[in-house]
This record gives sequence, C-alpha cells and structure tokens, in this order.
Amino acid sequence: MDHTICIWNVWNSDQKVARVLNFHNAAVKDVKWSRDGLFVLSCGYDSISRLVDVEKGMETQAFKEDQVVSVVKFHPENSKLFIAGGSRGRLKLWDVRNGMVVHDYIRGHDPILDVEFTKNGKQIISSSDVSGRNLRAVRERTSSRLLKCGRPSVRHRTTLARARLHPSGLQQRPRPLSIPGESAEFQFSGQIDFV
Repeated sequence: MDHTICIWNVWNSDQKVARVLNFHNAAVKDVKWSRDGLFVLSCGYDSISRLVDVEKGMETQAFKEDQVVSVVKFHPENSKLFIAGGSRGRLKLWDVRNGMVVHDYIRGHDPILDVEFTKNGKQIISSSDVSGRNLRAVRERTSSRLLKCGRPSVRHRTTLARARLHPSGLQQRPRPLSIPGESAEFQFSGQIDFV
C-alpha cells in the first residue's frame, strides 16, 4: 500500500496511467467515484477523506477525522453527501458543500470495515471487525439495529469484511438465509439501539 491513487486508461495501451493523485500522507484504504465521474473520494491511514477533481488533478476538500478512515461512500441520491467509517467504530455523514459533519454515528470501538446505503439513502448498514459476524443498520439517523449473522451456539472465527444489500433493500422483518454446505439456516436477528 502506498499513498497514491492511480487513474488507469483502459482504452489506450500507450498511456496506461491517465493520472496519479498524490494527496494522502499515508496509505490509501478506499476510493470511490462520484456519480458524474468528475471526482474521486478517497480515505486512508492519514485520517483524512479527500475529494479530488480528477480532470484538474486538484484536491477540492479534505475532511479530517480522529480515526483512520477505512471506507467512504457517496449518498445514492444526494451527491453532496458521503459517509465515512473508521478504526474507532464511528460513521460520519459529511456534507461536501460546507465540509461539516451532518451526523455522527458512534458504533463503539470496533473498526468499521464497510458501509452501504439502501437505494433511497435513508438507511445505512456497516460491517465491523468483532467476535462474530456483525452488521449494523442505521435508519433515518434516529436508531440503529445490530444484525448478527449466525447461530447463537456457533462462534465465528472470521470477520465480516463487506456489507451488501440484496437488490430489494433492507427488509423490515428478518428472513432466513440458507448457506450452502450448512445443515441449519442462518438468520438475521437483532435489537434496536437508540443513538
């Protein structure tokens, strides 16, 4: 890992790297394109999320945090908002227009590994590195729901590194999920925690 972001040109074999962006002071953990394809949002070990104009090759904004930022994602309906998750278990919803935090979701001390918005952007799920496979769902900034995947009698030895929603979105009621090769069904279950 290094502190650069490379934009690759897949259409021209003579010029493979279209642009190299050197704005981070430490290793980069995640990079996302904006919907319009004009900007990239990146984060990393320097505890900063950075918004960069790709065409100009210039950083337009930097969003400093008190944690290593592991994952960033633009809001699906409002490109001026993005969520960032990090090493101290915090999720922050940022507004790029003013560089301010819209909402701070404190999840605990377990590192956030991935985050996903529902299609309408009203709910967020995140995965973290804890004992057991855990997802956390946040609904409309008022409550969160811990979703545990697995049978209570089984302790998982692996991390749930990625969080992805089924195309139908986050269901109101938990549904069983059959895992190939397992005799029992895995089921999402959880409780409501107020933020």
